[in-house]
Amino acid sequence: MFQKLLLIIGLVGSLCSEDVSIAKLFENETIKGLMLIESLDGSEQYVYNEERAKMPLLPASTFKIPNTLIALQEGVVDENSTIKWDGVERSVRAWNQDQTLKSAFKSSCVWCYQLFARTIGVEKYNDYLTKLHYGNEKATPDLERFWLDGELRISAYEQIAFLKKLYLSDLPFKAEHIDLLKTIMIDEQGKNYTIRAKTGWAIPKDAEHHGWYVGYVESSRGVYFFATNLITSSFDELPLRKLLTLEALKSKGIIE
Repeated sequence: MFQKLLLIIGLVGSLCSEDVSIAKLFENETIKGLMLIESLDGSEQYVYNEERAKMPLLPASTFKIPNTLIALQEGVVDENSTIKWDGVERSVRAWNQDQTLKSAFKSSCVWCYQLFARTIGVEKYNDYLTKLHYGNEKATPDLERFWLDGELRISAYEQIAFLKKLYLSDLPFKAEHIDLLKTIMIDEQGKNYTIRAKTGWAIPKDAEHHGWYVGYVESSRGVYFFATNLITSSFDELPLRKLLTLEALKSKGIIE
C-alpha cells in the first residue's frame, strides 16, 4: 500500500512540477519562454513555466496547421496546385516565387495563406474555429492577419490538445486532407523517430515578440506532443525554438 502511495505521489509530482532539466536548457541559452511535452495518453508530462503554458498567445504561423486543412476542405488549394506569385518582392526570399502547398507551408508563406483567407472568408473561419475548439476561436478583426497580430489566441496546452486530435484524425476534415497535412508537416526524421511540426513567429507592433515550435514525434518509445514558446528579442534567436525542443526530447529519451 505504501509503495503504491509513493508511486502515485511521484506521478502527480512529475505531472505538476517544473521540469529541472528543461529549465536548465533555457538557463543555458539565457532565454525565457515555456516548453510542454506530453505523451499521447497523458501519463507522461514535462513542463517548464507552467504559468506561461496556460497563457493564451498569438499562434502566428502555427495556425497554418488548421489553416491548411481548412483551405483543402474548402477547395481553395490542393496537393498539385500552383499558387502564382503576384510579383511583389517581400522580405523572405523564398516567398518571391510561385508556390506549392508544401512550399507555402514549409516557408511560412504569409501571402499564400492570406490569399486563401480572402477566398475562405470570416464566417467560415469562425465556424471552423468553433468546431475545432481552437484557442479562443476569434478570427478577428482582420481576416488576413487575425492569426498574426489579431485577436486569435491559443495556449501551449491547447496547442497540444489540438495536435492530439490531428494525430488521431479526430477532426471534421476529409481523411485524405489530414493525411496530406501529416506528410507536409514532416520536419525531421532520425534513426528511431519522425517529427511533424510547425514553427511560428509572432511580431505584433508594440507587444511581446515570441516564437513557437509545435508538433509531435513518433519514436520507438511512443508518441509525444510538444509545444515550445520563446520570448524573442531578435531574429537570431529563432533557431532555438527547434534546438531546445530537440535537446529536451533527447534528454527524456524520446529520441536519440
